[in-house]
Amino acid sequence: MQAKLQALLDRQIGRGNVTSVVAGVQSADGSLDVAAAAGLADPASGSAMTPETPYHLASIAKMYTASAILKLHEQDQLDVEETIATYLPASLTEGLHVYRGTDYGGQIRVYQLVNQTSGLADYFLDKPKGGRSVFDDLKQGHDRALDTAQVVEVVRGLTPKFPPGQGGGTRAHYADTNYRLLGAIVEAVTGQPVAEAFGQLIFEPLALAHTHFYDAGVARPEGEPATVYLKASPLHLPRFLTSHTTEGGIVSTVRENLVFLRAFFEGRLFDAAWFDRLTGRWNRIFFPMQYGYGLMRLNLPRAFSPFKPFPEFVGHSGSTGSFAYTCPDKALYLVGTVNQIADPGRPIRLMMRIASLVE
Repeated sequence: MQAKLQALLDRQIGRGNVTSVVAGVQSADGSLDVAAAAGLADPASGSAMTPETPYHLASIAKMYTASAILKLHEQDQLDVEETIATYLPASLTEGLHVYRGTDYGGQIRVYQLVNQTSGLADYFLDKPKGGRSVFDDLKQGHDRALDTAQVVEVVRGLTPKFPPGQGGGTRAHYADTNYRLLGAIVEAVTGQPVAEAFGQLIFEPLALAHTHFYDAGVARPEGEPATVYLKASPLHLPRFLTSHTTEGGIVSTVRENLVFLRAFFEGRLFDAAWFDRLTGRWNRIFFPMQYGYGLMRLNLPRAFSPFKPFPEFVGHSGSTGSFAYTCPDKALYLVGTVNQIADPGRPIRLMMRIASLVE
């Protein structure tokens, strides 16, 4: 399997502007545990991509944030059924969600942030009338930091999608805003910056020595994360990435992300009884993905493969080309990245091909 995985990753280099790739796969029973990498992690220095190279998890961080929220709920530090106004000041909640003349900002429930059913606009991708999104600006090289108060100001200038929990909570809109607010709640109830809180809740219990929130001002012994590209152009966004926290700001390695992924699904981060709620209701966000409690589900219709159905994958993807999923049908855990923003489908296709290598 090691040779097959390495050959598959080697073939990715040069395709679709992929400059570096790394992936790891483990079986639930421990009989399979392989990782491989290919390409250059840093084009400036010429350093190679290896299984030990740190990389940006991007939105996989939402699984970490969901874990932190559930742990705090179990510790009675917060209640996911409560409104966000219970934990956040009016300066953040008022005018946050004005839909058809009604301000729902203070009525949003914590769990609605987690499962993307708040109806809040996405500060990252949504565009104001006649303007450009934050993502559009970043792609043009306009790097800037956005703290939570600034995120809220951006959202107040955008139009919400629907009232919180519309349709009994079956309607979802994927928004980084939700997870930035969850980070603010973590800070409010713990009295700590998110980096310290996540250290105590997740990183330290799992002995994740190379997993952390990205901070451009802090030099780490393992070096900078692998360079992320937009097509053929490297993206250097240190200010934004440092401020991009609980919605997508975590850096990790293949090995450590596998540790987290297994702990998440094996009930070592929070009570496994939560999984009935985590996966009991899936909301459509964008084809072919559905969304639950901090989780994405890829379950392609039978029409896409009439003779042999695709297996189900549950986990999360990231905008940088990252992926972290379990494949229940094959009892596998798969993580990695292609460090490329331009083709969101590429890492998913790669993950599915890696799973197909396992007999």
